[in-house]
Amino acid sequence: MSSIKILQGNCLDRLRDLPEKSVNTCVTSPPYWGLRDYGTGEWVGGDPNCSHSGKSKIGKNCITGHKVMYGQDNVVGNSIYKSECPKCGATRKDEQLGLEETPEQFTENLVKLFREVRRVLRDDGTVWLNLGDSYYNYRADGKQVKQTVANTRQDFPESSPHRSNKVKGLKQKDLIGIPWRVAFALQADGWYLRQDIIWHKPNPMPESVQDRCTKSHEYIFLLSKSPKYYYDNEAIKEETQDGEKRNKRSVWTVTTKPYSEAHFATYPHDLIIPCILAGCPEGGTVLDPFGGSGTTAQVSNNLNRNAILCELNPEYVEIAKVRLQESLGMFLDLEIL
Repeated sequence: MSSIKILQGNCLDRLRDLPEKSVNTCVTSPPYWGLRDYGTGEWVGGDPNCSHSGKSKIGKNCITGHKVMYGQDNVVGNSIYKSECPKCGATRKDEQLGLEETPEQFTENLVKLFREVRRVLRDDGTVWLNLGDSYYNYRADGKQVKQTVANTRQDFPESSPHRSNKVKGLKQKDLIGIPWRVAFALQADGWYLRQDIIWHKPNPMPESVQDRCTKSHEYIFLLSKSPKYYYDNEAIKEETQDGEKRNKRSVWTVTTKPYSEAHFATYPHDLIIPCILAGCPEGGTVLDPFGGSGTTAQVSNNLNRNAILCELNPEYVEIAKVRLQESLGMFLDLEIL
């Protein structure tokens, strides 16, 4: 029977509890940069009655996927000050990734994390890294721009507040290029950048834009620790029209699927099945430093692989626990540490 471990806490700290070269592959999807607050922060000093937020307000239909801090029902994630409150001087203490002031800081933090991932990976190990991008929408007054979202509203808030911090080198409406910034930074840090896989979404989030195409893809980067690595090519070959099999192509068409128990993005099972089949043998171990609702563990278990998740937010740990219990039942071998 496959085993699942959930390490609750900061992923960088918890990865240090794992022995070297103990994991076959890492399959993960870090948070978008600057999109949402996952409710793990606290304020130190200043005025305890201050909202520590800018002027942005939540719309009546807005679902942002974050736990509102201190009961401020009118606060959305991007309007919460990320490091210091200019109104009362309070300092925000938070260990989550994604709320850094700049793309450079976000990239640097991911590079540090994946150094620890590299330590726990076997020498023939791989990383399958799903990363989404976003646009830079700076405005000094922090007002919101309306955007249309999918019916599930799990990927983006319905109203997107403009960023109140100006970032050098970025212009209003710029595509930030987060996936490639991170990929190149990991390459420079010693990883082998083996492939960019396109996740094509047939049911993308609708967007009310008229000066560019609707975004219908994300990236999955295949990275390796060594020039030679475990990769089961046969396990993920594609069927052709004449019944024969061919080498899997680098564009994967997978529909997004809602998960009603959590208002945050969960990648679909079909997206990561090839990653696990190709990157980890049966009986091996799959790591996900951003465990979320437990999708990676669920798929790994179904494929007779062990899984280790890291998750900072205790509420999400509970969501993952319940989800795994419901889907795996008596066959669940789960340990929360």
